[in-house]
Amino acid sequence: MTDTLTRWNPLRELEHFQHRILSAFNPTAARHGNDQNSLALPEWMPVVDIAEDDKEYVITAELPDVKKEDVKVTVENGVLTITGERKFEKEEKNKKWHRVERSYGSFARTFALPDDGDAAKVNAEFKDGMLKVGIAKSEAARPKQIEVKVS
Repeated sequence: MTDTLTRWNPLRELEHFQHRILSAFNPTAARHGNDQNSLALPEWMPVVDIAEDDKEYVITAELPDVKKEDVKVTVENGVLTITGERKFEKEEKNKKWHRVERSYGSFARTFALPDDGDAAKVNAEFKDGMLKVGIAKSEAARPKQIEVKVS
């Protein structure tokens, strides 16, 4: 008998129902096929925070256990895309998994650049499982202080 690695999910029935409803309205949503276990494995989507100051927008994404070489940031046609993959640990002999709740696999997040964002001035930094992407604001959009003269 072969042990299979499955993700424990107490809401499996609800996810299955949601999948059936969504696939009725959008057949492309049924991309998981007929494997019922795959319904319990949603795509992994890293969480992000988005902030701004006077000079730039900053997107901070949590990417624990993801290597720098497995992350790609692109800007094309006014859309910033973060893609990557979190790989499952190598299988070890004599190790039996009882529960796997962390998600693994490929991910993609896309964000429309703000109208005042400068696509030519995007930078990315990856450190300690955190990806920070800075999108500079265009010079014309930055607030300027105008001196008021008293006459």
